[in-house]
Amino acid sequence: MLFSLCTMVLAAQNNFRKFDSTMKLGRAGFRVVCSNKSEEKNMLSITPVGFSNQARDVSFDIKGRVLKAEVDDLNNDNFPDLVIYVYPKGDKMKGTVLGVASINNESFMPISFPDITDDIKNRVGYVGYDQFTLMEGTLMRRFPVYTADSVGAQPTGMVRQIQYRTVPGERQNLQFKVVRSYEFKQ
Repeated sequence: MLFSLCTMVLAAQNNFRKFDSTMKLGRAGFRVVCSNKSEEKNMLSITPVGFSNQARDVSFDIKGRVLKAEVDDLNNDNFPDLVIYVYPKGDKMKGTVLGVASINNESFMPISFPDITDDIKNRVGYVGYDQFTLMEGTLMRRFPVYTADSVGAQPTGMVRQIQYRTVPGERQNLQFKVVRSYEFKQ
């Protein structure tokens, strides 16, 4: 099972194509476009769809390539929020999440995502191979757990799943916060 998980993730890494998708929740949502040409840096464009006229497109460089994006109501305000799964250069598929929250379908703001290396509990045994998905308004992250050896880490046969919820952060921003994590055998 671990082999199939790693094989699937590595195959995905080699199949990054131009990402161009429009996702809606009801009548509103987002269009996300990324060329995915370079492993190092790409231009990402986010266009609000079904928002008021004052909502503007944004474009900025990202480190890595977009594998997937999803829309759901992450902060229980009945408006669509966006998550984009980005994988920087490297063979271990260490992913990150770019989050965007709708503000009454008039504008939008970022949702910050914590670096797993800052999480004392969940960083133990982490080497990458991230998979992300949205589930009922929460963000789920899953990866195989490795031995804690810094040299020659080996898979343990366990998978760690971390559940994140969107909460108010500093300076009226939103952030993803770990709600719980657990491990299970593959």
